[in-house]
Amino acid sequence: MSAVEQYARAHIVTDSADTADDEHRAVPIALRYDPDADPRQVHVTLPGPHEWVFARELLEQGLRAPVSNGDIRVWPCGRVQAVMEFHSTEGVAVVQFESKTLLRFLRRTYMATAAPVAH
Repeated sequence: MSAVEQYARAHIVTDSADTADDEHRAVPIALRYDPDADPRQVHVTLPGPHEWVFARELLEQGLRAPVSNGDIRVWPCGRVQAVMEFHSTEGVAVVQFESKTLLRFLRRTYMATAAPVAH
């Protein structure tokens, strides 16, 4: 199975003083899924680089209703947006995506795990 990578633009809002100028500006975000490394986890890389690894199920559930697990929260925001909130010792980063971007990524991850295995 091959890894799935998708690049997206999202809006980051954070309480960190060094990124206050970036507030509400679209920035590139990398979404990654590697079923060979761990079929249950997705990776989200924010500018910096700051990488977050969490359950794919959390992302899927967060598109329908607010969910959290440890330092990560995901929830729908209106009909076309979704929000991810990441907590660290450096502060809080809130990232707003178009829901269709995350749905497309999730679809691709499920297609990658459904691919037939060669013997």
